[in-house]
Amino acid sequence: MTNKPIYAVTGLFEKPDEIINAAEKVAYEGYLNYDIHTPYPVHGMDKAMRLPPSTMGYFALVLGLSGAVLALFFMWITTAYEYPLVIGGKPFFSLPALIPITFEVTVLLATCGTVISMLFIFFKMPNNSHPLHDTKFMKQVSSDKFGVCIEAKDKFFDKEKVKSFLLSLGATEVEEIYFDVDDLKNKNKILTPKFSGFLVFVIVLTSAASYATLNIVMYMPPFDWMMTQSRLNAQGTTDFYENHSAMREPVEGSIARGFMPYAFIGQPDSAGKYLENPLEMTEANLAVGKKKFNTYCSPCHDYYGRGESRLKGRFPNPPSLHTDKTRNWPDGRLYHIIT
Repeated sequence: MTNKPIYAVTGLFEKPDEIINAAEKVAYEGYLNYDIHTPYPVHGMDKAMRLPPSTMGYFALVLGLSGAVLALFFMWITTAYEYPLVIGGKPFFSLPALIPITFEVTVLLATCGTVISMLFIFFKMPNNSHPLHDTKFMKQVSSDKFGVCIEAKDKFFDKEKVKSFLLSLGATEVEEIYFDVDDLKNKNKILTPKFSGFLVFVIVLTSAASYATLNIVMYMPPFDWMMTQSRLNAQGTTDFYENHSAMREPVEGSIARGFMPYAFIGQPDSAGKYLENPLEMTEANLAVGKKKFNTYCSPCHDYYGRGESRLKGRFPNPPSLHTDKTRNWPDGRLYHIIT
């Protein structure tokens, strides 16, 4: 006899078919507070136990949708409100470009949140004072046996009846599991001196290793090769040349191979006089021109050429393209301005 409160009665079985049969019979008898323990997944166990669909999917759905909403909100507030960026004529809030990040954050929050929910909400961890810990029953069902555990809080629980019932199902061993009085007083106590010391040791060791790796090892050969490359940074300085400039200007008058220099630099009138538009006024050419204008010109000139920039307050608005002066400019002069 013992004065400890009973937690459950367990029964061990030898074969998967026996545990399936036992689960079906336990569920048929109306027990609700019971569990089945197997050393590996047994197909058909959910059906045998008459388990309802898990609510874990709802957690994953809510967390995934939350990730999508948060990702879209933060990208909207940064790209369309706080730091509006015009890229290739796209609107400030360009949804197709934001879909990959939205997808990644959705998956990240759904997976991480679901695992955390599973551990701390469904499994109620860390529960290091669970009565089944360190029992013979748990050691055997973690190795090569199959077990049934009917808890004392079940409304049909009667210790002797449950023991007889499990034996009638073919259980090879039946065991009574009791609560530990000290564990009940210190339920879920995880920050014990031993564990706290180990936790502090891990934190100190991890911090020291990270500091040494990032601040010492990465500056030692051969790990410092990324920082000591034999090259010059753009717009940087060097002692190799007299003017200490890392960027060298090309020889005056030199022309890159395959490049035709623009002949009317600083000469808008000459450009308008001597340059001619080689493209015919066709619907196909106008459609291409409209597409390019909407992509490259509309951020400042707007889609109608009125100069109503979408970057209001950040850059001066350009002049309207509907004035008499600009309407009368020849194509060569417009090409010169664009160039």
